[in-house]
Amino acid sequence: AIVRASLRHPVMVVIAGALLLAFGLMTVSGARYDVFPEFVPPQATVQTEAPGLAADQVEVLVTRPLEAAINGTNGVTSVRSESVQGLSVINVVFANASDPFRTRQVLAEALAEVGGALPKTAATPRLSPLTSSTMDLLKIGFVAPAIDPMKLRDIVQWQIRTRLLAVPGVARAIVFGGDERRLEVQVRPDAMAARGVSLADVNAAIQAAAAVRGGGFAESPAQRIVITAGAPRLAAADLAAAPITLTAGTPVRIGDVATVTEAATPKSGDALVMGKPGILIAMSSQYGANTLDTTLAVERVLAELTPALNAQGIAVYPHLHRPANFIETALSAITRDLVIGAAMIGLVLLVFLRDVRVALITFLAIPLSLLGALVVLDRLGQTINTMTLGGLAVALGVVIDDAIVDIENIVRRLNASRADDDRRAIIAAASIEVRAPVVYATFVLVFAIAPVLFLTGLQGAFFAPLALAFILAVLASLLVALTIVPALALLLLRPRPDRQEPRFLTAIKKAHERIVARICGRPHMVIAATLVVGTAAVIGLAMFGAELLPAFRERHYVLQVSGPTGASIPAMRDLGRAISKDLLALPEIATVEHQIGRAEAGEDTFAPHQSEFHVELTTLGGADEDATQAKIRAVLAHYPGTQSEVLTFLGDRISESLSGETAALAISIYGADLDQLDKSAADIAAAVRRAKGAADVQIATTPGAPVLTVRLDPPRLALHGVSAADAQDAIEIAFQGQVVGQRASAIQVSDIATTLPPELRHQPEAIGDLLVRSTDGVTVKLRDIAELYSSDGRLAISH
Repeated sequence: AIVRASLRHPVMVVIAGALLLAFGLMTVSGARYDVFPEFVPPQATVQTEAPGLAADQVEVLVTRPLEAAINGTNGVTSVRSESVQGLSVINVVFANASDPFRTRQVLAEALAEVGGALPKTAATPRLSPLTSSTMDLLKIGFVAPAIDPMKLRDIVQWQIRTRLLAVPGVARAIVFGGDERRLEVQVRPDAMAARGVSLADVNAAIQAAAAVRGGGFAESPAQRIVITAGAPRLAAADLAAAPITLTAGTPVRIGDVATVTEAATPKSGDALVMGKPGILIAMSSQYGANTLDTTLAVERVLAELTPALNAQGIAVYPHLHRPANFIETALSAITRDLVIGAAMIGLVLLVFLRDVRVALITFLAIPLSLLGALVVLDRLGQTINTMTLGGLAVALGVVIDDAIVDIENIVRRLNASRADDDRRAIIAAASIEVRAPVVYATFVLVFAIAPVLFLTGLQGAFFAPLALAFILAVLASLLVALTIVPALALLLLRPRPDRQEPRFLTAIKKAHERIVARICGRPHMVIAATLVVGTAAVIGLAMFGAELLPAFRERHYVLQVSGPTGASIPAMRDLGRAISKDLLALPEIATVEHQIGRAEAGEDTFAPHQSEFHVELTTLGGADEDATQAKIRAVLAHYPGTQSEVLTFLGDRISESLSGETAALAISIYGADLDQLDKSAADIAAAVRRAKGAADVQIATTPGAPVLTVRLDPPRLALHGVSAADAQDAIEIAFQGQVVGQRASAIQVSDIATTLPPELRHQPEAIGDLLVRSTDGVTVKLRDIAELYSSDGRLAISH
């Protein structure tokens, strides 16, 4: 019925085919492109800042209460967490079929109930933005040796970042490096004691000076007038002039007991760009965004900003990492392969069919089938990625089979017909004659690959789109063979009874007949030979290495480098500068950027001694990339006392997204005794290092971080009349700084913090001399109310 209907309206069928071609091309131009399909199940990351708290305090006071609330959420399949100094990060994984937007809503409701149980110093738990599986969109570096790091940070944070975040498809832009500005009130304990001013007095004065209140409105008979008090102008000198109290009629101002100055917020990380101190913006794409289009849109905005930045002496490195390169390379390579394959198929058709019209009718099955599959994939919400394109590439040699079988039978029947025979009836009979084998063969292919659609987990996420693309292309080719091929044959072909089969084709057929006759005369030998070959294939298969995915030639490496536990940011900066210099000396390396520790609002929980290099290669491939990787490992081996791991970016993202680990093999040890876990981890690591082929063996969370513990003594606190809260506030202010307010300008907001002068903050050994004020106004040294001792602690606790 389908064939006869197509032959009754051949012109309409051909027009429909042309419309499919046009619509398919429009779909391809507007489709969403990505590196891979969404391979990560619905996830959400909960971040909670807890400034000043040690890792074990964060674990007990923040992470565990949050985990208890999250574990009861419907649909949660696993929860991973890491507690580091000042930060708790919890990764929540939901069932594969879950709606990512609904799961985030459910999780937000659970977090809202537990927020009040957290310590006062902890911030509100925050859900990180919903991002794509590969997450990274673009890494951009800024270097300006002649500009103050604080000013450069202001420009990047409040001018460039805000413009980039406004680009559709951008989920977030994390800033590494530079000095984040804050207004510091550096209190002088001796001056405070001399004037009888407490820390609470200073904080109250700061809050009063920075207060912003609404004036409401006044209603007149004709109009409503809004009343605004106007935020006070808060430069350092203005805040220093703010009064604290009156003593004998004379005002005591903040400047009398403290130095008010612009200063840098304590760092949790830093960045090097091309081996120089700089600022890095790490951008992520939104869930479902078109990675290629979003990247190009960001680059257009950056191109508009670059001339003004260069005029200020700021060098811009726009492509420190650009995952879109992989997409463009993959699309270009697969498009080239498809064109070459199609051209070869066209050449073979011309050689064997010896008729341009017949070859054209057959050849049209390729673009119609592939574009038809892409249209359906787009309607199903699939992206065009390396897996879907791979499925179409595999289908390239298959989609033409149905058309060849159909057109060959039509041509044969037409050439054998008489001039007065009905061509429409001949073409219909020829198509129907081979319809059954064509349909059977097509569905055999479909059923053979259909089980791949039902794979679960990572395998299903990667290979189901490939199988779906292949199946849709094959089914589209069947539809083309049943409709467009007969219609075009009716419009373009005429009987040619004088046409003779070419001699070479006749010779090939005769040779084939002889081979078939011999095979049929020795069936047992053929079956035995088949069994031998099949057995050899099975044995050979068992000898192959097993890898879920091949090594990607993406020309980008991620180097995870850790220094000695407890190393400071300046020490890691010096190490990074030296490694960057050595890496940039390699001609195969184009750019290097170095991320030390973690950034504010970033997902990584790196301690200061942990860092990550992103290395972009020049145009290389195959063995050249392998040789370059060996050179990179050799560079890292020159630095004793460090642990390093060399990964490709995509391999890093796949492993980290699914298991939280980047290594090919991760061994997890569980238990409540952390010291015993450390010992077991060291023993296992030593054993693994002895295994043949083991490389980059390292312990993820190592102990040994230097810790100075202040254990308050309740009897002595009572003896001196000091509250525990006052003592802890004094410790916090001395080193972390206590944020007591904010100030806002036209485009930026910065914190106001009370702290000690820098010369006192950088002397932890002098913490015992820190003065704490008692309830009766007498100052007491911290050593008189607490036990002080040094020990080894932990920078991170994972589970």
